Amino acid sequence: MKIALAQLNYHIGNFEANTKKIIDNIQLAKDKGADLVVFAELAICGYPPRDFLEFDEFISLCETAALEIAKHCIDIACIVGLPIRNDILQGKDLFNAAYFIENGQVKAVAKKALLPTYDVFDEYRYFEPATNFNCIDFKGKKIALTICEDLWNINDNPLYVSNPMDELIKQQPDIMINIAASPFSYTHDDERIQVLADNAKKYNLPVFYVNQVGAQTEIIFDGGSLVFDADGAMKAEMKYFEEDLQVFDLAEVENVRNKYPKPERLTDIEQIHDALVLGIKDYFRKSGFSKAVLGLSGGIDSAVVCALACRALGAENVMSVLMPSKFSSDHSVNDAMDLVNNIGCMHEIVPIKEAAEAFDLILAPAFKGLPFNLAEENIQARIRGIVNMAMSNKFGYILLNTSNKSECAVGYGTLYGDMCGAIGVIGDVYKTQVFELAKYINKDREIIPINTIVKPPSAELRPDQKDSDSLPEYDILDKILYQHIERKQGSKAIIAQGFDEALVQRILKMVNIAEFKRYQTPPILRVSPKAFGMGRRMPIVGKYMA
Repeated sequence: MKIALAQLNYHIGNFEANTKKIIDNIQLAKDKGADLVVFAELAICGYPPRDFLEFDEFISLCETAALEIAKHCIDIACIVGLPIRNDILQGKDLFNAAYFIENGQVKAVAKKALLPTYDVFDEYRYFEPATNFNCIDFKGKKIALTICEDLWNINDNPLYVSNPMDELIKQQPDIMINIAASPFSYTHDDERIQVLADNAKKYNLPVFYVNQVGAQTEIIFDGGSLVFDADGAMKAEMKYFEEDLQVFDLAEVENVRNKYPKPERLTDIEQIHDALVLGIKDYFRKSGFSKAVLGLSGGIDSAVVCALACRALGAENVMSVLMPSKFSSDHSVNDAMDLVNNIGCMHEIVPIKEAAEAFDLILAPAFKGLPFNLAEENIQARIRGIVNMAMSNKFGYILLNTSNKSECAVGYGTLYGDMCGAIGVIGDVYKTQVFELAKYINKDREIIPINTIVKPPSAELRPDQKDSDSLPEYDILDKILYQHIERKQGSKAIIAQGFDEALVQRILKMVNIAEFKRYQTPPILRVSPKAFGMGRRMPIVGKYMA
């Protein structure tokens, strides 16, 4: 049996495009001699469809698309994911399911049993868990077909009380096939490989795993579909961050073991870079936009975002707006212009000194002679937000937010100023990682000016301002934030690692009280195991660690 894994980039709710893509790849797999082609979890509608699933018409369109796909499954079978209705009144109205289609007909249906509700997942909101499991007979082989999470209950701290494979193995299958929508984080590829290898070894069966690729707003899927032999040795690893279709001979996987050359793995920063470029590209393409705008300050955050946007969209589609104030240093303007010249993007220079002075004038009676403070600093940031949004409205540009994760964590940003935008590009990238990204972007030639990388970070909203005036040094701050956010450690546990007690308490308080700001920021491209947004749900007025 020859099995094709089709790793594709779907568009949520775009049934016409998804159906055509699936049909085209059925034909491609047939041309390559495949007997079976396998598509991802909820491929027909795209993942995650969220509350689209509450519309009956949406489910009907999924079924209509599946019937159209079935017409093309002649002389080749396919497995494809979609939501289907639950005919039993009790329980949720839908199943997360997979159709096995052969000779133009749906011959079998597999339903997902383990429905994740952690981090970015919320599947039990919509789906009923499966309780009955049956293998699928095809070309003299028994296939144990599972969906994503159904193979993940294999670690030392299981989330679920049952395992679908423990039931399916009783029917003596010959092969496991798992269809998935497994989101990217820079730690997840290694975890995924280990989980699938453990399944292969536990059940002594080869595993064929297909993941989707592409970004759906803030969630990025990296592909990396995999094949393992029954010893748990990886036999194939498909492309990351790209569509791919490959055909595998089951007999070779079964009979030729432990002869797969292990590829060189991408570093965390390489993965983050590729994920962010894909995230920007798909946000624009799937939203029907082509041109971006951002404020370019001469600092490292906006420089990195500008470089990433140019790689994703083309430099000719990126507008950088330089908005110097009376506190902006000459080198900041020069650094920003050096980047523009290095990268070839569009630019405008819009000084904000007069606008800031106008606000000083009209607010003087209300401010009653009080000294310059955060209010005036934030007015400058909000003027820049107004200018960026004006460019967006006038020319149809989409505003990119340039706040990093360290700033988002501690609230070091201005609401309706530098925190505005349609998509947060580096809001899940700590400041120390931003520096690493800049160096990686410069690996072949200088794109981001060296001075931008080496100079002390500054918001330049008051004379001689430095980030370190308000925040701990980023190498210390980011370590504490990582322990708290990604590793979910409280103050006592972090202090026990040797960090200063007063500093830990101060940082955690800043994180907690900044929650109201994060509720009002744009969606953030997710690249870490725990990103701000839908995967981290905190009360705004909670007292814990405040």
